[in-house]
Amino acid sequence: MAKKHVRAIFPGSFDPITNGHLDVIKRGIELFDELIIAVGRSPIKNPLFTPDERVEMIAELVADIPGVSVESFDGLTVEYAAKKKAEVILRGLRSLTDVQYEFKLAMTNRAVAGIETVFIMTSEEYGFTSSTLIREVASLGGNVSNLIPKNIYDRVQQRLERLKNQQ
Repeated sequence: MAKKHVRAIFPGSFDPITNGHLDVIKRGIELFDELIIAVGRSPIKNPLFTPDERVEMIAELVADIPGVSVESFDGLTVEYAAKKKAEVILRGLRSLTDVQYEFKLAMTNRAVAGIETVFIMTSEEYGFTSSTLIREVASLGGNVSNLIPKNIYDRVQQRLERLKNQQ
């Protein structure tokens, strides 16, 4: 019997992408043949970077990881997954709060679209990190350089400086 080719998507806002996200990506591609990092265009969040900027930054970071690609999408994650013919949604878990939220989401996605969700626990050193927290701390002048890749840190600092100068 031939081995099945499994395509997964890893959806998120990735604003900015963190070392925790990269940890999940690197471990996730070991489980799947193909992993699409799906940068969502959330109308609710107040993003630091445009979706195109986030795709560009992430693409630079994963360029040397075979089987990983990056795209942006609008709308429901399950509709995007169906469009890409993905069998699995990959999600990272940091805390018990994540488990409760993600469990509901995974059950809904399976009931509505028949798609499975695979969870990877984030490595311990990234368990407290979120893009929202990183944006908040960085905007208040805190040092987040150990939580995000160096080139992303530089871009965050440049963007915050530009936003500060516009006020």
